[in-house]
Amino acid sequence: MNISESYPPAFRCVNNDGDLQATAKVEPVLVQDKDIDIPVIDLERLDKEILADACREWGIFRLENHGLPLELMSRLQEISESLLSLSFDNKRELFAAVKSPLSYFWGTPALNRSGDALKRGTQASNVTMVEGFNVPLSSLSRLPASTSCDDDNAQHSKLESFRVLMEEYGMHITRIAVSLFEAIAQTLNLELSGYQRAEYLSESTGLIRIYRYPRSSGEAAGEALGMEVHTDSSVISILKEDETGGLEIMKNKEWFRVKPVANTLIVNLGDMMQVISDDEYKSVEHRVKKKDMKKERHSVCYFVFPQRDCVIKSSNYKPFTYSEFEAQVLADVQSLGTKIGLPRFTQNLRSFSDRVSV
Repeated sequence: MNISESYPPAFRCVNNDGDLQATAKVEPVLVQDKDIDIPVIDLERLDKEILADACREWGIFRLENHGLPLELMSRLQEISESLLSLSFDNKRELFAAVKSPLSYFWGTPALNRSGDALKRGTQASNVTMVEGFNVPLSSLSRLPASTSCDDDNAQHSKLESFRVLMEEYGMHITRIAVSLFEAIAQTLNLELSGYQRAEYLSESTGLIRIYRYPRSSGEAAGEALGMEVHTDSSVISILKEDETGGLEIMKNKEWFRVKPVANTLIVNLGDMMQVISDDEYKSVEHRVKKKDMKKERHSVCYFVFPQRDCVIKSSNYKPFTYSEFEAQVLADVQSLGTKIGLPRFTQNLRSFSDRVSV
C-alpha cells in the first residue's frame, strides 16, 4: 500500500519531492520563530517554587522522572503508528465495526463529546493537517475483546492490544496528573478536600488523543499548521511526543519552538486551571507548525477536566460549570469556525469585546 493511501483524501496532493500537501491552515508571521527552553520540573524531587514560577510565567513545563515506564511508551508509540498506517478506509471502518467507544478523526482537532469531528462554521480556515484516535479512558472496558487469531481478524487483535496498552498508560498518566494538580493547588494555597479535588480534576473525564501529522518540506509548508493556534479547555494536558518536533508556544507575543527531549513529558495548563487560579496561572497558547517537519510527527496527549456539573468560581469570570463551557466552545466552533473560550465568560464585557473578533 502506498503511504498516501493511509491518509485522508484531503491530505493526498503530493508535490515533486514526494511530500504530502493540502490546502492547510496558515497563520500570519508575527516574528521569526526561534527555539526556547521551557522550565523543567522533576517529579521525584518536586520544587514548588519552581513549579509555581513555571505555571505563572509560562503555563507549560517539561516533566522529568515522571515514572512512566519507557518500555510502555515505546510499545504504545509502535502500535499507534501501526494502526495509523492502515488505509484511510480501514481506519474509518475499524472502530465502527466493533462498536467501539474509540473514534477516528481527521482534518480537524475539534471534536464533540462522542469523539466525532465537528462541522465547523463558514469562517473556518481550510483543512488542518492532523488525524488521530480519540480514546475516552473510562470507556476502554467497553471495547470488545478479540477472540480470533485468524488473518481476517488481525486488525481487531491489534486494536485489543492497543486497548490493553491504553489502559496501562492511562493509569500511569492519571497518577501523574493528580500528583501535579495537588502540587499546583498547594502553590495557590487552595485547601481542597478530597471531594473538591475530585470535582476540579475528575479522573473519569480523562481522555487520550493519538495524533499523526504528515511530513512536509519546509519550503512547501511555509507557515502551514498541523494544529491551529489554541488553548486547551482542560485543567491539565500532558503530551508525549516523538523526536520530530513542531510544537510552538506563544510567549510575550512571540512564537517559540519547543524542541523535543527524549523520555520527558510536556505539561501545559488549560483554561480550567487558569480560572481555578483566578488568572494567576495561564493557559498557554500553542500550535503545531509543519515547517521543517521532515518526517511524520506522532504524539500522544492526555487531557483531564472538572466534573461536568462542577461550578467553577473566580473573581474574573462568571460562575459556570464545565458542561456550560464545553457547550459554548462547541457552539462557537460550529457557528464561527473557531473556539472563543474564556473571554465568553469574563466578568468584564469590555475585555471580551477587546479580545474577541469574529
